[in-house]
Amino acid sequence: MTLETSEQSPAPVRVISNLLHDYINRLSSIWIEGQVAQYRTRPGASVQFLTLRDTDAEFSLKVMVNSALIGAMDPALVEGQRIIIYGRCDFWAKQGSLQVVAREIRAVGLGELLASLAALKEKLAAEGLFALERKRPLPFLPRRIGLITGRASDAMHDVLKHTKERWPAADFEIREVAVQGVSAVGEVTAALKELDALGLDVIVIARGGGSMEDLLPFSNEALVRAVSLAVTPIVSAIGHEQDTPLLDFVADLRASTPTDAAKRIVPSVVEERKNLADLRARKSRAISNALDINRLQLNEMRNRMTQRVTHLIDSELTTVQHLRAQIRALSPAATLERGYAIVQSNNGQIIRHESEVAIDHEIHIRVSVGEFSAIRIKNE
Repeated sequence: MTLETSEQSPAPVRVISNLLHDYINRLSSIWIEGQVAQYRTRPGASVQFLTLRDTDAEFSLKVMVNSALIGAMDPALVEGQRIIIYGRCDFWAKQGSLQVVAREIRAVGLGELLASLAALKEKLAAEGLFALERKRPLPFLPRRIGLITGRASDAMHDVLKHTKERWPAADFEIREVAVQGVSAVGEVTAALKELDALGLDVIVIARGGGSMEDLLPFSNEALVRAVSLAVTPIVSAIGHEQDTPLLDFVADLRASTPTDAAKRIVPSVVEERKNLADLRARKSRAISNALDINRLQLNEMRNRMTQRVTHLIDSELTTVQHLRAQIRALSPAATLERGYAIVQSNNGQIIRHESEVAIDHEIHIRVSVGEFSAIRIKNE
């Protein structure tokens, strides 16, 4: 049906409301899955009202349910619970409001949740969101640490306490948010984007243990994708060691507990000091050993040099002795020892011929031991 309207001929509100009513009420009944965002029991009322919220985005619907249907649920209906309803859409023309009238309602069973999570995990893994090559290493000593955790929670206390014990100078930027329930995904995601824009060194997302339903926000597809897009390394510290929400797989590092996260993001100043002391001791021992080895090598070199010098001296002494013997053999003293004498004139010249000595001239005669003078006389 086409409604002709104009500025001069507008349609009354009742007409539009009735048209919407007629159109929406012709829609078929449908199955809808969501999370109970608001629910307050109306004792004695024949019908109950609740708000059904999308598990991945900020969309919600008002739902009207017969009290008998809710009363038959096991477990009882509570806020934060995931449910499936079967019903039809109804538009209340007079109030201009849309709601879903539920004909059936039931809680999503554990098996269905597990199957749904398994399918989502397989889908995200196929896209490469969990690939090891995407994991970024954490800095050895982060200057500023982001922490997303529950308001005044034990998880926040554990992370802060154990981090400060290990490294007292650790600096935190903290965002306290809802960590379960219908608003958890939105608040955690918003806090993540805010901290990611601050240029921090690492961001820790932490909460304590809980039931599988309590931890469902940390397996939410929208949150997982937000973590995959973050530029800051992310540490997942959700629940206890046996808990494995999908956040664990997309994060750069999984910590088994919030306390474990503290141990993984900063070194221990006590351990580092001990390591430094050990390194100094090992270095001192290494230097001492090197000096001992060098000392031994130096002594060995000195001994070899001493031996070589001694050998050279002995060799040269032998040569000198040989030369001395040769010199003695060639010297006048050796000739004198054999009985020869040296005859010199008064002026010290050696007399080699008898004609060099005149009659009555004095001559000096040197023998092997001592010397004496003589005068040449005329032969008779």
